[in-house]
Amino acid sequence: MEQNNKEESKQVNNPLHGVRLIDMLEYLVKEYGWNSLGAKINIRSFNNNPSMNSSLKFLRKTDWARKKVEDLYIRTKEREEFK
Repeated sequence: MEQNNKEESKQVNNPLHGVRLIDMLEYLVKEYGWNSLGAKINIRSFNNNPSMNSSLKFLRKTDWARKKVEDLYIRTKEREEFK
């Protein structure tokens, strides 16, 4: 029980808690479009014949790329809050 409380308190400050990868990617594509997203994060699945499925497959396997998407998502959401 104590373990659960510690994990929950860590998640309170995690801006990605409860956000699925597909939701992040859909949001970023809506905000930037594939071309701008590919310019911001240079990965093949964003730049060559982009699709949601191929991008999700790549991001699930590739930690460094997923981290870049997560960071861009957080920055974009933070900017949105200050508008």
